[in-house]
Amino acid sequence: MPPPYPPDSAGSHPGWPARLGTLRVGGRTVRLRPVRLRDGPDWARIRIRDEEYLRPWEPTTPGVWSRRNSSIEWPGRWYLLRAAARRGLTLPFALVVDGNFAGHVTIGNVVREPVLSAYVGYWVDATLTGNGLAGAAVALVLDHCFGPVGLHRVEATVRPENVRSIALLDRLGFRREGLLRRYLDIDGAWRDHYCYALTAEEIPSGGFTGRLIREGRAERA
Repeated sequence: MPPPYPPDSAGSHPGWPARLGTLRVGGRTVRLRPVRLRDGPDWARIRIRDEEYLRPWEPTTPGVWSRRNSSIEWPGRWYLLRAAARRGLTLPFALVVDGNFAGHVTIGNVVREPVLSAYVGYWVDATLTGNGLAGAAVALVLDHCFGPVGLHRVEATVRPENVRSIALLDRLGFRREGLLRRYLDIDGAWRDHYCYALTAEEIPSGGFTGRLIREGRAERA
């Protein structure tokens, strides 16, 4: 009988699979790699502990948070992410800080020619917020999207109340393009979201990670 889930491997779409270069931010190392089946225990531990921090920003789904984010739920989620990655629809990265799993940065809804667009979403261990680690991780992903992945446009949507995420997008140079009324069902209600975007014409000299380094907010590891 075959195993319930396929081996931890992926297809060969542009820019996937990939491990992204390492940055040092505030003395800590930040890198990104594909999600793994064995991430389950760390994923569950962080998300259950950080329920109050994460739930206001995440899509409404049925069931109790502790059940939906338990380690027994991870294999099914991992399988769906990897299957979508093999089809070239998403790039699901694990954020690793100082060698430890610390969150996700996901490029989703990848559309190839003629649009060449996707969205970026992210969540980070609540104990690691506010120190530039998430911004460095998103910068790494943006350079990858506008480089090997070959995208022309990357979008991000964020609730107007999410001031930390808005500040991160502003620092990276995202443009606010408008307000999407009742855009997503978040935490039990349909919520407005700002739409932010970047296109390949707006890549800074040396890329997004290069700008962080020039500004003294990161360094190569």
